Amino acid sequence: MGISVSILLIAVGAILTWGVTADAEGLNVNNIGVILMIVGLLGLVLSMIFWSSFGGFRRRATYVEGTTPVRTVAAPRRTATVVEEEDVAPGPPLP
Repeated sequence: MGISVSILLIAVGAILTWGVTADAEGLNVNNIGVILMIVGLLGLVLSMIFWSSFGGFRRRATYVEGTTPVRTVAAPRRTATVVEEEDVAPGPPLP
């Protein structure tokens, strides 16, 4: 759930809680609004906590006083492929 969906749930919950005065039998609209607002707030808090890990926001430049900024970019991991060859003795000739 993203930030926009969380804000939408909060808004819909607030409208159901304070804006709707209709009564439905077996259904309390105010309680549904409060539940939607709580779920929206939890989603908003979780989105803000995990924003840096999912958003891809990383600081890439380093500044040392008295010099120019040095750009540091992490190189992607490289995997090494090792191929080992064996000498196999030839088998008997085919007929």
